[in-house]
Amino acid sequence: MSTPVAVIGAGPYGLSVAAHLGAYGLPVRVFGQPMRSWRAGMPAGMLLTSSPAASGIGVPQPGHTLGDFCAATGEGPYAADRDLVPVETFVRYGQWVQQRLVPGLEQVRVVSVDRRADGFELKLDSGEQVGARAVVVATGLTGLAQLPPELAAALPDGPSATGPVSHSSQHHDLSALAGRDVVVIGAGQSALESAVLLTEAGAAAVRVVARGVGAVGFGAPPDHRPRRRPSPCGSAWPRYAPAYRAGVFRRLPVPARRYLGHRVPVPRGAWWLRERFTDRVRVTQGRRIVRATVRDGRPVLALRGADGQGGEVVADHVLAATGYRMDLAALDFLGPGLRTGIVVRAGGPLLDGGFGSSVPGLYFTGLPAAASFGPAMRFVCGTEFASPRLARAVARAYG
Repeated sequence: MSTPVAVIGAGPYGLSVAAHLGAYGLPVRVFGQPMRSWRAGMPAGMLLTSSPAASGIGVPQPGHTLGDFCAATGEGPYAADRDLVPVETFVRYGQWVQQRLVPGLEQVRVVSVDRRADGFELKLDSGEQVGARAVVVATGLTGLAQLPPELAAALPDGPSATGPVSHSSQHHDLSALAGRDVVVIGAGQSALESAVLLTEAGAAAVRVVARGVGAVGFGAPPDHRPRRRPSPCGSAWPRYAPAYRAGVFRRLPVPARRYLGHRVPVPRGAWWLRERFTDRVRVTQGRRIVRATVRDGRPVLALRGADGQGGEVVADHVLAATGYRMDLAALDFLGPGLRTGIVVRAGGPLLDGGFGSSVPGLYFTGLPAAASFGPAMRFVCGTEFASPRLARAVARAYG
């Protein structure tokens, strides 16, 4: 017998949509490790860029905000825009939501998903085969780490936390790089905070390399920020963007969606990071990587600017904090026959208003939905927009 709905992923989006589906009374099986990317793919000591108001997992059951978690456990309180939420607290909050609202979570990995006559067949790493009439892909950032092609070309075996080059998602404990010269690639919050955490973890020297001139900068504190200008770091974003822009975004022409998807939000550091960064991290701006090699086990970067000037940077390790990008091929648990049936637009699956793809019964939420619904899907606050709409669409079709 088929389960009406299978949810793949147990991060904020997976837990949120599972809670909404459960509120409709639909039998749901949810697969994944709770908050796995947040536990293992974020550096210890990281602070969320989003305000506490923008850090709640959207669920229909009252009493499950970040503030409710703080009241129930004694952590925090995290309430004001200036309160900084540690990633460890957010992980515990997500696990608390899971235990209360998705207690039947099955901590197994989905190996493959394929079509069958009455829906889908999922194979689990436990050996079990599961039938489902509908499947929700909520796998978050898993498998979507982006590496500059110049770096990737120098790494036949790919990036590695213990090799000469890694991606920021491969590090939880940055103290493993203590005593080493590290170059961080990127200009966003991940790059700048990783650089700071590296210095605090004992790295011998840390340099940030950014291709844009004047790319390294920091946002304004929430009380100095225009209230009508949405930002993931302030109270305007969680109410403005998901409520008033995500639905409109889907109706924009593909070139506009692609452009905004790459440009919004503007990469920069959080306001509270400036003091910890200044005078502690060297910065090279306006230089892009034109070639990367590994010489005697050490990465060597050839850099060049728009003025034609360049030079070499040699380090003990290069950490690419270059973000994530949707790549359907990276979701390798989706069978080849299934992937070829998914229409892609603006860099991600083309989704309808209920987050359904061109394959009937196959839904996407979180980062894979950003190409259709915009940057809000890259933030936890996007669960408030995505999950009710997706669950309502599934309930109408399969309830």
